[in-house]
Amino acid sequence: MSNSQYLHSITKEIESLLNKDNQLMEKWGALSALAQNEWICYTTIPKQEKTKQKRLKRLEEDILLGKKRPCCWPGCPHRNKSTMKYFS
Repeated sequence: MSNSQYLHSITKEIESLLNKDNQLMEKWGALSALAQNEWICYTTIPKQEKTKQKRLKRLEEDILLGKKRPCCWPGCPHRNKSTMKYFS
């Protein structure tokens, strides 16, 4: 299985954030595909809407500060064979 199989599509919420801020759009575009994937997964994986909104805000703030990936998050579990059983 290739890593491209686990790439997430950009969400409407992230797209909306990017379209509102040119600097954020520029910094997002400078991220690698894997880093973008990590942010997309990080913001979409929570079940509660409140948590999703909190993570979207953090995405915006952290990327504008120059951070490449969500801090203190183990990464997209969809790319890990041992955690795939939770997402089938």
